[in-house]
Amino acid sequence: MTRFSRSTRWNSLHRTIALLLATCVSTGALPCVAQRAATSKKPSQKRVVNPWDIEAREYLGTPESEAAVQRGLAWLATRQEPDGHWRSGGYRAEVAITALCLMAYLSAGHQPGRGRYGTVINDAVDFLLNNVRMDGTFAPPGLIRAGGGGPPMYGHGFATLALAEVYGMTRRKDIKRKLQAAVKLIEDTQTRSGANEGGWRYQPMQGDADISVTVVQVLALRGARNAGIKVAQETIDRAMAYIKRCANNPDGGFSYQVFQRQSGPARTGGAVLSLLMGGERDTPECQNGLDYLLQRPYNRANEWPYREHFYYAMYYVTQAMYQAGGTYWKQWFPNIRDILVRRQSPDGSWSRNDGYSEAGPEYATAMAILVLQVPAGLLPIYQK
Repeated sequence: MTRFSRSTRWNSLHRTIALLLATCVSTGALPCVAQRAATSKKPSQKRVVNPWDIEAREYLGTPESEAAVQRGLAWLATRQEPDGHWRSGGYRAEVAITALCLMAYLSAGHQPGRGRYGTVINDAVDFLLNNVRMDGTFAPPGLIRAGGGGPPMYGHGFATLALAEVYGMTRRKDIKRKLQAAVKLIEDTQTRSGANEGGWRYQPMQGDADISVTVVQVLALRGARNAGIKVAQETIDRAMAYIKRCANNPDGGFSYQVFQRQSGPARTGGAVLSLLMGGERDTPECQNGLDYLLQRPYNRANEWPYREHFYYAMYYVTQAMYQAGGTYWKQWFPNIRDILVRRQSPDGSWSRNDGYSEAGPEYATAMAILVLQVPAGLLPIYQK
């Protein structure tokens, strides 16, 4: 049975405790007995690699990329609407755009109600909460949707993930109730039969499915479970099975739907990320997908497959490569990092012109920040 990995919040807590203990030892803050015990042990004959060193080697951020993130966040703050949402391009009040902008701040270590962007984050959270349709009027109960947005389940998935990340930090009861309703809607709308079993599509109903919408729901459920919200294991198992059925191409890539036979980096990155988070790393589908991505780095020769949905592809492939680690990560991220830093506008934004997109610079800026912040691991969904 496929299972999500154990919540990474506790891994972060354990790392923090380990660091504090190490500091106490170095400063003499531990009791004398503990110090004597530590110093009386014979030196190890075998070098032990500190996990903190591993993280440092895999961070791969630079002062330039960190400065780019700060400029981007400052620009986004000037674009927030009075009610807390962001509009971008053709999307005027889309909860997905707001959720991505919100997570950009969280990914850089900013917290609700605290510091320079505390109010920006609070207003964004309130906007998402105010658009959870709890009464079922004109929409199924639990759907997160503002007026005039894009496909409902895209927005719902990203908004659910953003609220899960905030709830994990704050434990706000008003978030928990609506987050539980949002998770229930995802579970209730998963297709339960036929070739599309286990997937989701644009509308909050069973029947059709595609890998793109499905991946968003998988991440939302992972974020919710990390935050302590109950998620049915059967839902995860079905989703993993659907994603693996989309791995139907000899090149190792994933198709948009099970009836299609065309690979692409964006859909393959999202699929591989979902499988890694679902404990499916050792499956042929996941390994072949990783090889597909490794053999198709973003460069002049492979530009076109990424161009159609540039930021969307960067968002998923970067997360997948980071979760895979090692060679996958080291060969992927430095190139993408430097490209994004070079493409940032002087005002701190990123342009929508790096590939076709109906969304505008607010979307592009949020996604670029999220990509650059993946190795920092400050957003719980990014942690290994």
